[in-house]
Amino acid sequence: MKLNHVKGKKTRNIVLFALSTCIWCKKTRSLLEELGVEFDYIYVDLLPEDERDKIEKVVEKWNESVSFPTIVIDDKEAILGFDPDEIKEKVKP
Repeated sequence: MKLNHVKGKKTRNIVLFALSTCIWCKKTRSLLEELGVEFDYIYVDLLPEDERDKIEKVVEKWNESVSFPTIVIDDKEAILGFDPDEIKEKVKP
């Protein structure tokens, strides 16, 4: 799985699973950038079909409906959808 990396303050291990055309995914990514935290992201819809299937199975582990955005934190918990307050609380520097 090839993730894109955004540099920032290392707080937790944050991975954003998103779609390139999703406004809520864009808002989530923008919020993470505004918070100045380090994170990785992947646009699932831009992957070749075989890779996309694998990534969707990873997302399904955290989010049964495989909806986006899905943020996985420290491989222990997930934030589903765009929830600014929860995101700020869980990833704050």
